Amino acid sequence: MKERTKLLLMLLIFAVCWFLPVDNPRFMSALDEGLELLRWYAREHVLLCLVPAFFIAGAISVFVSQGTVMKYLGPTAKKRVAYPVAAVSGTILAVCSCTVLPLFASIHKRGAGLGPASAFLYSGPAINVLAIILTARVLGPELGIARAGGAMAFSVVIGLLMHLLFRKEEAARQAEGAVLMPDEETGRALWQDALYFAAMIGVLIFANWGKPATGDTSIWATIHHAKWIVTAGFGLILAAAVWRWFEKDELMEWSESSWTFAKQIMPLLLAGVLVAGFLLGGPGGGQGVIPRSWVGSMVGGNSLESNLFASVAGALMYFATLTEVPILEGLLSAGMGKGPALSLLLAGPALSLPNMLVIRSVLGTTKTMAFVGLVVALSTLAGWLYGSLF
Repeated sequence: MKERTKLLLMLLIFAVCWFLPVDNPRFMSALDEGLELLRWYAREHVLLCLVPAFFIAGAISVFVSQGTVMKYLGPTAKKRVAYPVAAVSGTILAVCSCTVLPLFASIHKRGAGLGPASAFLYSGPAINVLAIILTARVLGPELGIARAGGAMAFSVVIGLLMHLLFRKEEAARQAEGAVLMPDEETGRALWQDALYFAAMIGVLIFANWGKPATGDTSIWATIHHAKWIVTAGFGLILAAAVWRWFEKDELMEWSESSWTFAKQIMPLLLAGVLVAGFLLGGPGGGQGVIPRSWVGSMVGGNSLESNLFASVAGALMYFATLTEVPILEGLLSAGMGKGPALSLLLAGPALSLPNMLVIRSVLGTTKTMAFVGLVVALSTLAGWLYGSLF
């Protein structure tokens, strides 16, 4: 960094400190909301969501054969195979927009094509079976079906468009990555690796199984009551697999790879959560710098502008898995149109400000802007069409 740049940066920081509006109640309240959201995220999502996700990402990076990744998700893989595999893989995990990031970074680093990797990145948080069922039950079957259909279609369309937009860069990346193959053989059978990964994914899914509504007696409620027993079962399987089938140097490499993903993603993620809370409020419904009443007043009716606003607002906000449904229930009761509601459902869970910061560190600014732009544009169009029909 040049000395002039350092001087300008210091002057900018000094100016920000000089003019901090600490005597402004709205500013201080928004700062409290940002810190509240940061504390809530650390308590609710880091240990049970991100830490398992980092270990899964590290395991993918170390133990998953690059040949397998290239075969099913690589740039030369058949599209009729790559995109369904990417979409289904993301769907099975059913994670939020931040937990999916280390997994996305890992398969992209391992050689997955940009298109299938983008499909995976969108499908993980967007095509959450439990969230879609909850949407249908709380907000109505029409909106639940529209959300499911739109999310499944978007994962493939966004992946294909990302591939087309950057096909020349992908071709160059493929040529560079070809020297990394073939992979070393391990002493484990395929079923042993499969059980090892299934155990980690089981821990991630069931440790974060959402609490059902009071009085709910569905299968989801039954699983929630037994979730720690199921999680412990997967944990014991994982511990046994690690003890019996892995060498010490493999475990060290796994730990180092997981730590690399944590160092890359965690600081940006926490900073993004803090900013998101400052701008739009924390988990308790408090006000950020941008009042939520403004959001509600901008998404009435079914104009393209209201759908675009809902998509952009959803893309900037952070939604933990399932929290978008009660938030939307309140907005709909306050006059939000059905079209903007679908726009927010399609853009919000898949994107967030913290999510965008991390994607940029993996893909770069141009590809990140393209991905975000596609999600927002398609969500806006889908919401407008849905609002026109219903």
